Amino acid sequence: MASVVSGPEDGRSVTASGNIFERDTYGTGHSVKKRHQAFGKTLALDNVTLNIPSGVVCAVLGANGAGKSTAIRLLLGLDDPDSGELEVLGMNSKSHALEIRSRVGYVADQPPLYDWMTVDEIGWFAAGFYPTGYQHEYATLIKKFDVAGDQKIANLSKGMRAKVALSLAMAHRPELLILDEPTSGLDPLVRREFLESMIDVSAEGRTVLLSSHQVSEVERVADMVAILLNGHLLCVERLEDLKRDTTEVVLSLTDPATAPPIIPGSVLAHVPFGHEHIWMVRNLDIDTLLQKCAAQQLPPPQIRKPGLEDILLAMLREYRSNPIGEPSTVTKKPAQEDIWVD
Repeated sequence: MASVVSGPEDGRSVTASGNIFERDTYGTGHSVKKRHQAFGKTLALDNVTLNIPSGVVCAVLGANGAGKSTAIRLLLGLDDPDSGELEVLGMNSKSHALEIRSRVGYVADQPPLYDWMTVDEIGWFAAGFYPTGYQHEYATLIKKFDVAGDQKIANLSKGMRAKVALSLAMAHRPELLILDEPTSGLDPLVRREFLESMIDVSAEGRTVLLSSHQVSEVERVADMVAILLNGHLLCVERLEDLKRDTTEVVLSLTDPATAPPIIPGSVLAHVPFGHEHIWMVRNLDIDTLLQKCAAQQLPPPQIRKPGLEDILLAMLREYRSNPIGEPSTVTKKPAQEDIWVD
């Protein structure tokens, strides 16, 4: 069982141990810990631990079916883990699920809203479940998002519905805001507005956990990224560190049977395409690589700095070719960074 520590301002904390989400991070943020969750013969999550500092937008990236939504449902107490216990905000997620949800904001991919209500009415209705001030904050957010309060929910576009759902989730000013594919199907402008509003949330010292596969949009707002594939957490990293320290190496071999060189660095992914090999490498020693290629009489490699999408796709391609067993490409940061994989 992990210990629960005080938060940065008011002593509150979010901790999970055994099977899912944990807040610890030496008193500075939120964390997620998961041991095992399976559906039939499908392993949805396996040995996942994720720490998120407060005031951070953390994007959980992965293909459909990677385990992102499963993790969120476990966090909110909507599903039970297969084993162990989970605590969020110092409370057991099963016995205190309702209280946890009252202190966490959540926006689903297809948020359920009462179509027969107006925008103002649904805010008034939701305010009955929260302390005084909720309705005023909701009205402020609706105005900020340029949604007319007298419109019927049934007549709203998907983008407007998403803005209403986000306003409902944020009006009680939760310390942890969870978004599960919130921009799916939205037009580019609404997606941009939606995601940029997360920067305001993190600027207030609150934490955002954003599950998405819209890499290009997420890259604009995320401070941290966690890459989840086939239930395994392959990478947890501050985005700026990941992009700064990762290099793409492309080597074309005349003979596909020729053995490629051993790459001097921490290999995140290796994707062979016939005579061509692509690596994503942390802390690449370029001089040593060039020496190895020269010694093996290989052509000089192409070296460039990849984007986040390039890194994600390379890891996805490698992991799809070897989906069984523990991933071999997990990256770790020092403990003082409060970001780690167990």
